[in-house]
Amino acid sequence: MTKSKLVLAGLLAVILAPAVAFAQTLPDLGGKKVVVVTENAYPPLQFVDPKTGEQMGWEYDAMNEIAKRLNFQVEYQNASWDAMIQAVSDDQYNIGMNGITINDERKAKVDFSDPYMRSEQFMLVRSDESRFTDAATFGAFKDGLVGAQAGTTPFYTAVYSVLDGNEQNPRIKLFETFGASVLALISGDVDVVLTDGTAGKGYVENSGGGLKLIGGPLGTEDFGFIFPKGSEFIQPVNAAIADLKKDGTLDALTKKWFLDYKLGE
Repeated sequence: MTKSKLVLAGLLAVILAPAVAFAQTLPDLGGKKVVVVTENAYPPLQFVDPKTGEQMGWEYDAMNEIAKRLNFQVEYQNASWDAMIQAVSDDQYNIGMNGITINDERKAKVDFSDPYMRSEQFMLVRSDESRFTDAATFGAFKDGLVGAQAGTTPFYTAVYSVLDGNEQNPRIKLFETFGASVLALISGDVDVVLTDGTAGKGYVENSGGGLKLIGGPLGTEDFGFIFPKGSEFIQPVNAAIADLKKDGTLDALTKKWFLDYKLGE
């Protein structure tokens, strides 16, 4: 090799070395079966299409893409929200996905993935609501009822950021699913439901003008997938989440499900 070619080869090695050094190869799970549990009650993250009966949503698309990139076979199962975290902790499922807020109390039972979505809580009300405009004025509106699902972030936000810190406050009306609380709001059985802003925009856009968001954000939360403690799947899934963020896939899913998709169409 001539001197000039040696110099050129050396320069190419220097230029290409960082790309090689920083290139990341995702783990290959060899087609292993991974059981993922969800509730199917939090559109547009995960829900059952009312026309086709198909399970779908942002989290399904994200998990399917993670499974594809990591080469595992995903099997979906369903469980109620109030049983899900304990069931994952007991190793009944490999992964839980349900728009689960990362917090220290839950970390005592399960391990979390890195965050895949950040959201803020807002007040979802009927579009003709004029009796209150934010958390403070709702707190002063003594006849107002909040619809919530026990044990969820919206429930605790309602208790501690909107009302008086009493988890037994009679102004909180409990429902088995988030969707049921929204239906109660639409029918007038409750006056407000708390939801993260991204999901809330989806509900507003799908309401035909029947719902709106009011007030400012009541807190920021990060969503993550949950695993049994010490799960072998945490690191691979985190690597895949980073890959999905880097190439814009997660942003594309958010646009698809929270802006473009119209429930029931």
